[in-house]
Amino acid sequence: MQDNKKTGICGKLYMGLLLLFFYFPILYMVAFSFNETKSLSIFSGFSLKWYQRILKDSSMVSAIFYTVFVAVVATAVSTVAGTITAIGLSGCRKLLRKSVHQINNLPVMNPDIVTAIGLLMFFSVLTVKKGLATLLLAHIMFCIPYVILSIMPKIRNLDPNLADAAMDLGCTPMQALIKVVVPQIMPGIISGALIAFTMSFDDFVISYFVTGNGVNNISIMVYTMSKRINPSINALSTIIIVIITIGLLIANILPVINEKRRHKK
Repeated sequence: MQDNKKTGICGKLYMGLLLLFFYFPILYMVAFSFNETKSLSIFSGFSLKWYQRILKDSSMVSAIFYTVFVAVVATAVSTVAGTITAIGLSGCRKLLRKSVHQINNLPVMNPDIVTAIGLLMFFSVLTVKKGLATLLLAHIMFCIPYVILSIMPKIRNLDPNLADAAMDLGCTPMQALIKVVVPQIMPGIISGALIAFTMSFDDFVISYFVTGNGVNNISIMVYTMSKRINPSINALSTIIIVIITIGLLIANILPVINEKRRHKK
């Protein structure tokens, strides 16, 4: 019994230290985003001036806008394209399906720097002017594989006769897809969309290579600001953390609410 208690205490202590190691830098950054002075080691007093400075800085506001806009559009397009591709692959021959899976895994396995250089050369050969369009195309390109990977396990577990049964009962192929197949794989679609949004929102390497003058996202902005002491980085990073936390809460709470509604019915 004593050995079990010691093991339990050691396990809890280990988990506590591990969580502290992971989250202390984030909590430290959030705390000093409210620091009155530029010091990163001495807390001089509570202040919101670094957040106010973000709102007054047009370049920061522009970076936030481009980041959110690109992430939302890339998520929407990649989710639709990835869902259609995953459903289409489920009806293909095994050899073709395996080949496409291997091709789909390449962008995921490739280092970001390799993908970034490849896209840079591709846009240069086509003489496409780098800017918002190239940034958006690049984000859609690297988000689609993650959506497909998230949806495919759900499709494998799906009864292949569901769509045929729906059409036997009077549904058109499109109605069977929308009303029967899509609701069954919705958790995979949501997971893929969340991963796509996170990957797009967080990306730096690929964005840095494919964007043009005047079009920066938050990652590029933070990189340029990190070369000098600027507490606005802490404020900007805190805003990102808050947005991601709200998104995670919504993603976890909504399924619980839907489940409760189903039980009431």
